[in-house]
Amino acid sequence: MTSADSVTPVLPPLEVDDAAAVAWTEEADVVVVGWGAAGACAAIEARDQGASVIVVDRFEGGGASALSGGVVYAGGGTPYQRQAGFEDPPQAMFDYLRLELRGVVGDETLWRFCRDSAANLAWLEQQGARFDATMPPHKTSYPPDGCYLYYSGNEVVPAYRGEHAPAPRGHRTLARGQAGATLYAALQAATLAAGAKAVTQSCVRRLVRERGTGRVLGVEIWQLPHGHPETRRHAALNAKANRWRNWRAAAAERWRRKAAGIERECAAARLVRAERGVVLATGGFVFNRAMIKQHAPQYARGWKNGHAGCDGSGIRLGLSTGAASAHLGTVSAWRFITPPYSWPRGIVVNARGERFCNEQVYGATLGHAIVEEQGGKAWLIFDAALRRRALKECLFGRLWAFQALPAMALMLFGARKAGSLEGLAAAIGADPAALRRSVERYNAAARGEGADELGKSADMCQALGPAPYFALDLSIGSALLPLATITLGGLRVNEADGHVLDDEGRDIPGLYAAGRTAVGIPSARYISGLSLADCVFSGRRAGAAAASADQEETR
Repeated sequence: MTSADSVTPVLPPLEVDDAAAVAWTEEADVVVVGWGAAGACAAIEARDQGASVIVVDRFEGGGASALSGGVVYAGGGTPYQRQAGFEDPPQAMFDYLRLELRGVVGDETLWRFCRDSAANLAWLEQQGARFDATMPPHKTSYPPDGCYLYYSGNEVVPAYRGEHAPAPRGHRTLARGQAGATLYAALQAATLAAGAKAVTQSCVRRLVRERGTGRVLGVEIWQLPHGHPETRRHAALNAKANRWRNWRAAAAERWRRKAAGIERECAAARLVRAERGVVLATGGFVFNRAMIKQHAPQYARGWKNGHAGCDGSGIRLGLSTGAASAHLGTVSAWRFITPPYSWPRGIVVNARGERFCNEQVYGATLGHAIVEEQGGKAWLIFDAALRRRALKECLFGRLWAFQALPAMALMLFGARKAGSLEGLAAAIGADPAALRRSVERYNAAARGEGADELGKSADMCQALGPAPYFALDLSIGSALLPLATITLGGLRVNEADGHVLDDEGRDIPGLYAAGRTAVGIPSARYISGLSLADCVFSGRRAGAAAASADQEETR
């Protein structure tokens, strides 16, 4: 057996001549495929527009959203920004994101995202989510309990500031621990309260479309029998596989295969009519290793950050109808080196010993540079003083276990140590002259003899003192400090309404996409909270458009 056995099977569309002649088992105005954040937002919005809605999920809902940190990237003057003392006009948010996103969406779409950002956060609150204005004392990859508003991207990095004062836009859902489950629980409850029908432990294996016109009429789902012992076993296997998805990857894959076997043996086919439209919202494809190897092989060794449902089924369903895709090779790799807060005061070098990136940047910016520009290989260099400080921060700095434990393990058990820079270069296979040159130039900037050549803030530069020196492996294959990855590409959509586009740029009638199934705001570069924010933005967009589709045209 191969890992593909756990991936949702996707078949060519079922072609029919007359929708009225099909033996539909159920129907609704809108069918949403995938019940994570994007699917929930699409379903709620469609119901608010008066449409009847069925939302289908292969598992029990939640997807990657429920496993996330629950951070929503929001600006334009949210109440929490104002409470914390920050002015953040939509133009400031737009200018910053325009620099980060590199034209992945049109300016009109990006402006709408920024203009409506505060309103979308308020909409989430209407669904039951809660936020807060308390900020952590340091820039961090994820704030500690009690802190909920933070700089979640490159906002404070000089090269990204522009003419506006930086503002924190990472709004962590008010909850203890990883807050994604709390945020999703609110959206799940709101979906049901709005009157949408949820069909869980049911996978969509193909679309139904009208012969000749290509209009998508509905879906074919394979549903496990409600209350059956094997259905309960399916849920238990998938829950266990998600819990151990990276720490016990081989075992998790075996459990996923067993669950997929239950689907093959016990699920029954049903045809569900979507009178106005189908919304694909099944997430990305980080758990489809065949797709990763095809589109982004350089990321194959990265940790799979997501849910087993992130297997590209929505993307593949769209492609089966002739949809166009884009940015499938774009993957976000998260190499966070803060906390510990002392780490970014060292320097990051490539395999040759050359410094190549401002250590102050957001973790995904550094990860992208490591994988895309340096062949996946990099080292963090620091001295004994920074090492001592970093260890104290891990022990006493109110860090999460997922932040402190890998960092401590790497410093205590995985570091290369040498009594000279030349010795350290030999230990990591770098060019001694290049490493010494990197350290000397950095030290000169830290002493105030000139600006840092890579733009690090003066207050973040600290001269590396006398030996011993240490090197930590930041590479994509690092055993003690795994590099988490998520996919960012998807189906091309009409940015006005979320309609899936074909290769000629034309709307595919009756088919929409949202979240990581679609090309969207985060599809070129990732910032913490941007994916969930886009799930709200694109999910509501697709749900509203599908609900208001011209009923005469969809018959």
